[in-house]
Amino acid sequence: MTPHLIINADDFGYEPQVTRGIARAMREGVVSSTTMMVNTPFSEDAAKDAHGLSVGLHLNLARWSAVSDGRALDEGTAGTLSASFVHDETLAQLDRLRALLGREATHVDVHKHLHTHPNVLEGVAQAAKARGLPVRSISPGMRAALRALGVRTNDAFLGDAGTQAYWTLAQLEQDLATLPQGPLVELMCHPGYTPVELKSGYAEQREVELATFTSKRAAELLRDVRQGSWSLAT
Repeated sequence: MTPHLIINADDFGYEPQVTRGIARAMREGVVSSTTMMVNTPFSEDAAKDAHGLSVGLHLNLARWSAVSDGRALDEGTAGTLSASFVHDETLAQLDRLRALLGREATHVDVHKHLHTHPNVLEGVAQAAKARGLPVRSISPGMRAALRALGVRTNDAFLGDAGTQAYWTLAQLEQDLATLPQGPLVELMCHPGYTPVELKSGYAEQREVELATFTSKRAAELLRDVRQGSWSLAT
């Protein structure tokens, strides 16, 4: 079986400058898919920029309002949400994505990795299973839990976001040279332009990642990966 590498940009629809940068990273760079927030003030405009792009759902339980019942969402209280609510909200956000784009999501991941909370993971998994969609796992334990629930997921995960830009060209070169074993590896990234409409803890760092994933060197590295029998997946 040919192993596949997904290079996914999170946060499409989060903020106009972020959306614009992600679109560029996909159209001019090596990013192969993105995941979209559908409950932001900028989601409708972002949908207009999604033509021809591979788009999944970036489930947002951390900010703005729930699509299903309008309640305010907050990162700090996500651990108290019931699995039933998360199930219904995941389906509502998937339906919202379909309404915005005119097509189904390719897969599901979760903003701020809030599915590390067991109740959130359960709700997301049940909704994704109902729609036949894979869900991103970020650890072996999460991977095992998703598979036990009958949900497809990646075999390995790469990426992070902190005070410093994570995906420098040096980091990308190092990780692509030592890809983990498994049929499907997901690389999470956050390319974009510095947000101007919102304050974000990951701001100028996005421009570093954008430069990385649109660089000539990144294209050369991915070409070497493909020649090593890997396939770049959406």
